[in-house]
Amino acid sequence: MPPKAYSESQGTGSQDPVPDLNIGKGPERPYVVTEPPSSLVESRTPKSAKEKLTIAVLLLVTAFVRLYGLSYPNSVVFDEVHFGGFASKYIKGVFFMDVHPPLAKMLFAAIGSIAGFTGDFDFESIGQMFPATTPYFFMRLFPAVLGTLTVLLMYMTLRCSGVRVPIAFIASLCFAVENSYVTISRYILLDAPLLFFIASAVYSFKKYEIYPQGSWNSQKALLSTGLALGMALSAKWVGLFTIAWVGILCVWRLWFMIGDLSKPIRKTVREAVRKFSFLLVIPLVIYVFFFYVHFKCLTIHSDGAGFFSSAFRTTLQGNTIPQNILADVGIGSTVSIRHIATMGGYLHSHDHMYEKGSQQQQVTLYPHLDGNNDWLIELHDKPNTPVTSFEGLKDGTIIKLKHVISQRRLHSHDHKAPVSESADWQKEVSCYGFDGFEGDGNDNWAIEIDKDATAPGEAQERVKALETKFRLKHTIMNCHLFSHEVKLPKWGFEQQEVTCASQGKPHLTLWYIEGNSHPLLNETSERVSYKEPTFLEKLVESHQKMWHINKNLNEPHIYESKPHSWPFLLRGINYWGHDHKQVYLLGNAIVWWSVTAFIAIFGLLVGYELLAWQLGKPILQDAKVVNFHVQTIHYLLGYVLHYIPSFLMGRQLFLHHYLAAYYFGILALAHAMEITVTYVFRKRETVGYAIAGAFLSAVVYFFVSYRALIYGTPWTNELCQKSKWLSGWDYPCHNFLSSYEDYKKLETEQAHQPVSPSNTLAAGADSQPTVAQQAPNAQQAIPEDFDVDEIIAAPGNKKFVDQNGNELPFDVVKEVLDNGGSVMSVEHRSHTEIL
Repeated sequence: MPPKAYSESQGTGSQDPVPDLNIGKGPERPYVVTEPPSSLVESRTPKSAKEKLTIAVLLLVTAFVRLYGLSYPNSVVFDEVHFGGFASKYIKGVFFMDVHPPLAKMLFAAIGSIAGFTGDFDFESIGQMFPATTPYFFMRLFPAVLGTLTVLLMYMTLRCSGVRVPIAFIASLCFAVENSYVTISRYILLDAPLLFFIASAVYSFKKYEIYPQGSWNSQKALLSTGLALGMALSAKWVGLFTIAWVGILCVWRLWFMIGDLSKPIRKTVREAVRKFSFLLVIPLVIYVFFFYVHFKCLTIHSDGAGFFSSAFRTTLQGNTIPQNILADVGIGSTVSIRHIATMGGYLHSHDHMYEKGSQQQQVTLYPHLDGNNDWLIELHDKPNTPVTSFEGLKDGTIIKLKHVISQRRLHSHDHKAPVSESADWQKEVSCYGFDGFEGDGNDNWAIEIDKDATAPGEAQERVKALETKFRLKHTIMNCHLFSHEVKLPKWGFEQQEVTCASQGKPHLTLWYIEGNSHPLLNETSERVSYKEPTFLEKLVESHQKMWHINKNLNEPHIYESKPHSWPFLLRGINYWGHDHKQVYLLGNAIVWWSVTAFIAIFGLLVGYELLAWQLGKPILQDAKVVNFHVQTIHYLLGYVLHYIPSFLMGRQLFLHHYLAAYYFGILALAHAMEITVTYVFRKRETVGYAIAGAFLSAVVYFFVSYRALIYGTPWTNELCQKSKWLSGWDYPCHNFLSSYEDYKKLETEQAHQPVSPSNTLAAGADSQPTVAQQAPNAQQAIPEDFDVDEIIAAPGNKKFVDQNGNELPFDVVKEVLDNGGSVMSVEHRSHTEIL
């Protein structure tokens, strides 16, 4: 007999969304019929007035939770420093560098522009007050609306995967008041758009699964999945993991389709081609398109372009990259020499000495055009000799390089490198000499043209500007001029170290000539310019830089955390603090720990079932149990794919990097609630619903108890102290006042005082290669007369300094942070994107 499609659910009076498994009898073997029953759409799609009312109630509750007090704080919060600033740059067309794809940032810019934002506010620091001309409320309204819609998507997803209305409603309500998701959806951050796109992809794919294969509705759902995947990938690279999740589920489904003897193989092949086109090609096209728009929008050169090659920068308005450069390089040429493999820039020296080693003049890489990048090429045995005829540079020519401004020559000797002193294969490179000095053998460098890196032609035979790639080999030390992404200390202005290396990666020893002049060549001499890169070349280069910078965001940060701690909610992130109020990212511990516990329990359950099956006992005999296992495995696969890659990342990580995986965990937890009601307590469903209701009550209680950390509203010191279930929940309770009456008094006092600007400048925790770095711990409070206008993170030194360069103990920095202050990187302090 054919299995029943659905039955009346006991105690609910609604259709059962989980049909019995349809097993066909083939001539050789039984097989699973992969075509969903026609009744599945009806039982898993909201159509009744009662369910639509349920959805409306869910929408109203969620909207209230997410939109409440959205205009407060009326100052910059956490990484609004970055993403609000990027929106400003989009509006002004100023080029910038970010490690994330452009879509979400462009959407913020579009919303701001529609609301009247002209980009006149740069979001420079946490705590900086918004001027009246910045429509920050509308820019925050966008992620808040997306956060609200994400809750509805969770409800619809659960319904599509077989969860009944009451449990889908309860689970979605738990998600609606999950503290961390409420917090990240209230500010100009990438997380809310990303999660909305991921949730859209999950819902669309689950919707696709309930329609007959090849039907118009299934194709629309599959197309929607592809569009959502493209948007997720274009918001953050986390979308790649969602694409992988959908891809694995497609392979899973196709595997059963191949075994379905009732389905022609042609239909299975067509479905495979359709999935490839909709789920891979379309997301890729969307992703590339938004980068095309990104490049079209950002046309004005800025310091942020310093990450990119000179050829890339020539496409930006206002660039100062040399053009019409003399092609021929010879003895007597004054040149600027650019490193190829790193973003350090030009071979550079300045009239400052190393503080260790030879204590001779420093040689570094510097990313900006500067007179200190100019070098005079001399023949090694004829220094200080005026040129009377042009002599080109060939492979093997031995030269000296005289620094034009200081008149000292590029030099190496048997001294350890200034920073990489533990590496015996790297030696110090300096500038040495004095007026009239002809130099010595330690100034001699042999040119080695790399013919593999140089395009075929004349540039392989003699050095030509831009075209010839070469190495400089020290004739005595038998090492090559080398640079890598190691910074000198503060005394070296944190510029990139240059050494002479006898080992190391060969591409780190490659150089080329950019600027070039010669006293004997004139306007009629051959000239070369950078070839303008194509869109594809710009796309490839931008991704190389994004990947490189992202993996090197590895400096310590005050609020970073490790992936192994995330499932246990060991600590959160301080977002903002002012006027004895705090915004702190913390998950709802009831939901959070329940997800973690369920994952462990489900793993034990599957292990037990496998053992029972091996012993010949029957398992998975009930359709609801089968659906529970299938859907839970689907969602936990999504959890694993979005969580495990974090362990492979060497960069700094924060609690919010767990939220995409956590979303899948909540979906799986909802199915645990469903099977509890429909199977564990199938004869007493009232008990099951009572347990689910009690769980919801606990979740709401936690949300209400900790709402002050979400909305930045008044809280008392006593309540704060009692709320710290774990020591890692490091929000500063001493900042809160003793009673709510004290807040009213404070508000009254402030109403009669002039408004003072924020006293600290900041950079957020993520996205840019500008990170706060910790100093050694010191037990020290801020002295009463201690005036810190700026706290600055000094890269490379792992310390903080104030605006005058005085080093600050870690406890001083943390206390300023806890009181609403924040840290600004050297890069942001100088209003540049890189050093």
